[in-house]
Amino acid sequence: MISKPKFKICRRLGPGVYDKCQTAKFSSSSKGSLSGGRRPKAPTEYGAQLIEKQKIRFSYGISERQLSNYVKKASHIKGAGTAEKLYESLESRLDNVIYRMGLGSSRRATRQMVSHGHFIVNNHRVTIPSFEIKTGDIVKIREGSKSKKIFENLTDRLKDYSAPVWVAFDPNNMEGKILAKPKKIETFLDLNAVLEFYSR
Repeated sequence: MISKPKFKICRRLGPGVYDKCQTAKFSSSSKGSLSGGRRPKAPTEYGAQLIEKQKIRFSYGISERQLSNYVKKASHIKGAGTAEKLYESLESRLDNVIYRMGLGSSRRATRQMVSHGHFIVNNHRVTIPSFEIKTGDIVKIREGSKSKKIFENLTDRLKDYSAPVWVAFDPNNMEGKILAKPKKIETFLDLNAVLEFYSR
């Protein structure tokens, strides 16, 4: 069941922010909450950009400062590649990579997994959720964590899961590999609007 704070955030920013909001039940509840009320005002350009910024922050569970730093890093690339670089940086976070491998129900869950030291990256234990993963990196579940309840029945849990093409995970060996740079799959995120917000 989705919590009330998350429900309010989803109503304000859209269902793509949290997985639990992407249901028919949420859609009907959201519409019901608007019925009988006044039509909401169309946001200004600044307001629309602010909403897009908040979508990214809540989707990836990052702070304002972290997002600002990712934007600065991406802005070093001139031209059409800036938005792609921003997306690549966000998706390359270790907590997100674990999420994309299908090992957690949310980025919040995988962020906790990383913080608790359950993962090894290239033979080194990493406990920093924002750790940047690169193409060719090997991510393993730590030997001492394999028996944890959160990793039980991985083969069955992942049999119907389709990971993005740039990442792979072998549940039998409990390890994954980064095959390529992340490709944009989150269509509800307007990265260019976020870049424009920070360029003001």
